[in-house]
Amino acid sequence: MNLIQAIILSIIEGITEFLPVSSTGHMIIASYFMGISNQEFTKLFTVAIQLGAILSVVVLYWKRFFKTIDFYYTLFIAFVPIVLAGLLLKKFVDRVLGDVTIVAVSLVLGGIVLLFVDKWFAKTENNEDITIKPKNAFLVGLFQIIALIPGVSRSAATIIGGLSQGMNKKMAAEFAFFLAVPTMAAATFLELWQSYKKTPEVFTQSNILYLILGSIIAFMVALVAIRSFIQYLTKHGFKVFGIYRIILGLLLLILIYVIKIPLTQL
Repeated sequence: MNLIQAIILSIIEGITEFLPVSSTGHMIIASYFMGISNQEFTKLFTVAIQLGAILSVVVLYWKRFFKTIDFYYTLFIAFVPIVLAGLLLKKFVDRVLGDVTIVAVSLVLGGIVLLFVDKWFAKTENNEDITIKPKNAFLVGLFQIIALIPGVSRSAATIIGGLSQGMNKKMAAEFAFFLAVPTMAAATFLELWQSYKKTPEVFTQSNILYLILGSIIAFMVALVAIRSFIQYLTKHGFKVFGIYRIILGLLLLILIYVIKIPLTQL
């Protein structure tokens, strides 16, 4: 990985982490076309820089993180399902993480779902300031488990989970952002630790600088992306993201099975 490639991946992460389009899927695709998908450091980089993007949530919503202890209790309840699922399904996740066919199919199926989400949950849009109870938080956390499948989008899964619990789009998106903080922090530190034990040689001075720079870029881009996404989502809904996902997923399937570009496993 060189500096330009690190910057490109970081920008992609910052833009897509909070959009319902799958940041992991986009970085898998981008790293393949840049010819770095098979590098050991690439996987570490694409996971680690997510923490930079997630920290933008803490900055933008810092008052919420210092409001009440109930806020942290609610996040913890929602966080539990992904921890348990991650431990139980780790081998499965590692096996399918680089499978572009799975990413493509997930993009298409998720895109179809997003075409109808606004209609399904239209009644919740007038709900204001509802209380998120532990039961609601846990059910949202269950939705987040679906995002272990590459291409699903953690953001999309948790926002739909929030809508299913009576939140309006703005509240559901914000709760998804908050839940991303412990989820992605845990994933980042776990990946760093496992990479250090397995391949300590990737922690060169240049690679560490790339990780720091990538996290900073992802953080700055995500600051803009979060505000823009919330504004767009409350006004226009999910349909455009559904259309985008379907087009991208179908394009990938055409590249794999019609044009025969060897994208099946990165």
